Amino acid sequence: MSELYDAAIIGAGPAGLRAAIELGKRGARVIIVDENPYPGGQLFKQIHKFFGSSVHLAGQRGFLIGQELMDSAKCLGVEFWLSSAVWGITDHTLAVLHEKNTHEIHAKKIILATGATENAISFSGSTLPGVLGAGALQTMVNLHRVSPGRRILIVGSGNVGLIVAYQMLQAGIQVAAVVEASDSIRGYGVHAAKLRRAGVPVLLRTTILAAAGRNRVETATLAHLDERQKLLPETAWQENVAAVAVAAGLTPLAELAWIRGCAFGNSAALGGFIPLHDADMKTSVEDFFIAGDIAGIEEASTAMEEGSMAGIAAAQELGFCSTEEKDREKKLIYQRLETLRSGSFGHIRQTEKIKIFTKMKGEFDEVRIDL
Repeated sequence: MSELYDAAIIGAGPAGLRAAIELGKRGARVIIVDENPYPGGQLFKQIHKFFGSSVHLAGQRGFLIGQELMDSAKCLGVEFWLSSAVWGITDHTLAVLHEKNTHEIHAKKIILATGATENAISFSGSTLPGVLGAGALQTMVNLHRVSPGRRILIVGSGNVGLIVAYQMLQAGIQVAAVVEASDSIRGYGVHAAKLRRAGVPVLLRTTILAAAGRNRVETATLAHLDERQKLLPETAWQENVAAVAVAAGLTPLAELAWIRGCAFGNSAALGGFIPLHDADMKTSVEDFFIAGDIAGIEEASTAMEEGSMAGIAAAQELGFCSTEEKDREKKLIYQRLETLRSGSFGHIRQTEKIKIFTKMKGEFDEVRIDL
């Protein structure tokens, strides 16, 4: 079976959905392909209220934002292929496993919004059942309503680790501690403060040495580190836990961009190797755009803005909107992105984004982006 579309979007998270909305409302024929059985990406397991502005649907809980984006896309005629895997990609063609059959999707423009994958860390017992990513734990509890046990340990104090820890408390699961190897909390203070008020210890300069148990995790061995990150074995102790959730950051999920032949850059602050792209989210490959965490690990609101930018830029190249309209929307998007990237966390990512843009040979087209 072969289908022809104006645009094909891989990934139905916040970036992919916003790209689809921008294309759909301008009259493009759009399809979204996602390996999950429901659209929304990370949003549908996020029960907390989002920060930001009304433009990013702030003040609503993540799963409600996901529902609103999904409904908007469907009303615009966007086609969804869920529980479907893209296993091959060439010029303007996707090879997709959909409903147990292989299909070819042909599209004039392709937008890759595949998101990111969780990082793992190695320690004794790290392959035991009960050791999992913090995002996987969030999916298990918030989406599928399955408890990992009565008491858990969180490794990593970034926003994901802190938010998931608090959500476990809301689900009635005890959090033994959040442990962090560095000497400072990595996420926002507001999230850490909620945990501390709830009595959850956030242990800095602390690491996990081992997880142990007969058939699954039953205990975790922890130890402190000195100011030079050297292990202090004499401080080791054990905690009785049923699960260890690792929140060690994310890596852009970019395999399809590698296969397609995109040029890449490397940025530790953005999560590692990411496809180079210009301010329109266009890669080094013709008619191939990216948006969201594949373009660098940031927040869901940023992913939505990048998705909008990719969708509008693709729509302009397809002839569904004028260059003047694209430029006008682009200025507004980058004003909002500048606000989202303000502060100590965002400033670093903003600087890294400028480096990625620069590596694209300064192809900012006629609009000057003053980041």
